Amino acid sequence: MLTVLKDCTFVQFMKVLGDRISILKKEGLLSIVILANADKKKLGLLFLWLFAWTVCGLIVFFNYFTIREQQAKLFIIVYLSFWLYFEYKILRAFIWRKYGKEKLWVQGGKLYYQKETNGKGKTAQYDTYLISDLKVIELTNTSWTDSINQSFWVKGGERLSFQHQGKTILFGMQISDKEAQHLFSELKAAFAVSN
Repeated sequence: MLTVLKDCTFVQFMKVLGDRISILKKEGLLSIVILANADKKKLGLLFLWLFAWTVCGLIVFFNYFTIREQQAKLFIIVYLSFWLYFEYKILRAFIWRKYGKEKLWVQGGKLYYQKETNGKGKTAQYDTYLISDLKVIELTNTSWTDSINQSFWVKGGERLSFQHQGKTILFGMQISDKEAQHLFSELKAAFAVSN
């Protein structure tokens, strides 16, 4: 839950959407922050999954050295390569959910976008006059890929996109339809003012 101090001067300009999104509007500035997580129970389950996955992989890894058969050793090497890939994906999702946030701000004719994890992250800069085709990415209920990308256990599931010099830029990870439409409207208005 986002907390706002009542004696701050920017309180009258700040909007909060749900538990994860805050929007600050001032003269010449639109700032949007999207937190990666609001559900502590799911984060705890994700940690348990990561812990169990890590322990299972380490047990298999240490047993590799006790096996004498070449076929079994080959199988374990293949198994561990898949295990390592999913260990990386789970760890990445956990760190994002625990410490991550997306930051967007429009100021001085530019859109700045940052995926921040634990206070670190690269900031990309886009000229607003070169941005085109800002849109909400529609989800289909029958799409397996959409279902997986919107699940808590993965990092991804962006809901908004735009074109910038031939590149598609995706943002707004795992936000609802209502939140995506609201952010779309706010960004469209900010782009119109800054151009």
